[in-house]
Amino acid sequence: MRITDLLATLEAYYDTVPRAFATTEEIGPLTLFVRRGEGGHPYYARPRLGLDAEVTVHDVLATLARQDEIGVPRKLEWVDETTPTLLPAAREAGLDVEVCPILVLDEPVAPEPPHGYALELMPPDSRHLGEVVGAVDAGFAGSEEVAQAPVGNWPDAIERGLTAYVGAFELEDGELGRPVGGGSHSPRGETTELMGIAVLPSARRRGLGAAIAAELATDAGDRGVTTCFLSAQDDAVARVYERVGFRRVATACIVG
Repeated sequence: MRITDLLATLEAYYDTVPRAFATTEEIGPLTLFVRRGEGGHPYYARPRLGLDAEVTVHDVLATLARQDEIGVPRKLEWVDETTPTLLPAAREAGLDVEVCPILVLDEPVAPEPPHGYALELMPPDSRHLGEVVGAVDAGFAGSEEVAQAPVGNWPDAIERGLTAYVGAFELEDGELGRPVGGGSHSPRGETTELMGIAVLPSARRRGLGAAIAAELATDAGDRGVTTCFLSAQDDAVARVYERVGFRRVATACIVG
């Protein structure tokens, strides 16, 4: 796939995913997604699909003001190569912008989980789901303390085929033991994004994160997905995913 076609595919995906759970508002050249109901992570504003205009600091400030007005976090997300005027506008507005590599699956590699660990694709009624979500939260926080987390709309999204969630567990006498991490992907048509992949500090540097990514990618392929991508936190994390068949194609910009 040509890079221009790939970037267009990513834009369509980013615009489609939140619409299953959010309302939208158009603020100049940006679309603000506002989650319906309670539970789940807040959504973001991003460039309107098919945008052919520049984004200015005034557009950014208007969007932030609207987010403040309705009581949602200040969050913006976009692809730098597709909307290059938004990064300088966001910085002019005084925002800290996290810049992350976007990688797409090229030649998949399927590593086995390391010895002593197992992966499980979570059914919607899994009794482990809350613990796995808690382990992912702890992994991102750099903590070993795993608490039962609210599952929010995860079971409904899994049941509807909008999300797949893989949990990582320690093995205890051949059975699933303590959850140590996990991750998810959200297929829409032939495209999906792998997201929220994290493991506890004690389970790192064993190849477990790469194994979770590979398991999610395998599930995506089984669902007919042809474009599988993710955003890595930094270059070091990107290299982990490059070892299992991903390659860098673009740059994600994230505020909030």
